[in-house]
Amino acid sequence: MSRWKQLPAELHPHVRQLIVRLRGLKDRSELSTRQLTARTGYSAKSWQRYLNGRSLPPREAVEAMARIGGGDPARLLLMHEIAAQRWAEGRVVTTDAPENLAATPAHTPTEQQPYRRRLRVAVTAGAVVSVLSVTAALVLAMQLTEARAQLARDRSDDLPAALATVSASLVPVIYTCRLEQRDGRWYAGLSRTTEIPLSNTHVGLEVAEAQCLLSRAGTAPGEIDGVFGPKTRRAVERMQKKSGLVVDGVIGTRTWHALRKAATK
Repeated sequence: MSRWKQLPAELHPHVRQLIVRLRGLKDRSELSTRQLTARTGYSAKSWQRYLNGRSLPPREAVEAMARIGGGDPARLLLMHEIAAQRWAEGRVVTTDAPENLAATPAHTPTEQQPYRRRLRVAVTAGAVVSVLSVTAALVLAMQLTEARAQLARDRSDDLPAALATVSASLVPVIYTCRLEQRDGRWYAGLSRTTEIPLSNTHVGLEVAEAQCLLSRAGTAPGEIDGVFGPKTRRAVERMQKKSGLVVDGVIGTRTWHALRKAATK
């Protein structure tokens, strides 16, 4: 078994735990640092720094050591991930001898850059996802508000007053279905279209009309709120499957025709 040097006292416990585990795997493999170089591609000086706590080994080196020493790669990589986070927080670097400091810097930027780069990428990705989610919500809210405003302007034209009630908040409007059959086609009193395509994020009277007809056809989408969301899409898909249509969750001309012509619930 190798006679290991004492690890620097400034090492975080999680970093120390990883290095001790790597030392144990090296002892188990009975390989010298030169032999490790041949098996892993990392220099003997690099392994000396890694195993003496002067530099954090990269993920690939840890994975190679797990393979060579017969360790559990998943567990070792988890330990490495935690140690990398602690290492990135910064610590005072000490070396075992002055000459080592001159020959092989303990905390070189090139070895730490991959971890900091991954941390920046993770933070950036999280920020992008948050921005996209907020943007999608704002777009849907703006469309809903515009549809309600249009409904308010049209309240004195073709629709009963009860159908033109518009909430000033973003709480969805609940529409009333007034089902009737004309010339062999069903209508709900909200729209007479048979062609306007509808899909995710669409809002308005046409969506509410389709929701009424979906409920009548036995594939209820939930509340009749004029918002084409996940529940409405699933209801459309069930109706399309039931009618032998292409199941894509989009209301096109053929799906409108099927909704208008549906014989029974």
